[in-house]
Amino acid sequence: MSPHSDSSHGGAGTGRIGPGPGLGEGLPGGGRPRAAAPPYVLTEDTPVYVISVAAELSGLHPQTLRQYDRLGLVSPDRTAGRGRRYSARDIQQLREVQRLSQDEGINLAGIKRIIELENQVTALQSRVAELVDALEGAAATLQQREAAVHASYRRDLVPYQQVQQSSALVVWRPKR
Repeated sequence: MSPHSDSSHGGAGTGRIGPGPGLGEGLPGGGRPRAAAPPYVLTEDTPVYVISVAAELSGLHPQTLRQYDRLGLVSPDRTAGRGRRYSARDIQQLREVQRLSQDEGINLAGIKRIIELENQVTALQSRVAELVDALEGAAATLQQREAAVHASYRRDLVPYQQVQQSSALVVWRPKR
């Protein structure tokens, strides 16, 4: 299974392709409306490009794409017949691998390590965001509980404050 599966990526800010809700309603001749097909969501992680198109979009030879797949640099999704399907994100990663290799002179093993580290950083940033959200939720809960405790105080009681004892000498002079 590839790291890009459609169910793991959000669809925010993406275009929808396919039949919309209510398709088939009001058919002439009194026909029964068809059940609306599930909408197709096209994201940058949706595998849509065959290898020849991906090669053309990335400016690489299809054999280079196959080599990158074998090395684990860019692993596209597979169809049921084992054909490769590249997403827009895969195309971008192919371009980045090529740039690092050609412009920066980094070998493929180094590029693979860079990609692994970038993926690790992304995962850690995601985990930090989750922990920050959990911490903020716990702080909000704590504040609510504290407010509930303060609201339950009896208003006829005065808080006791301990008086500090002092060793200062005070001279008392009565008025005559």
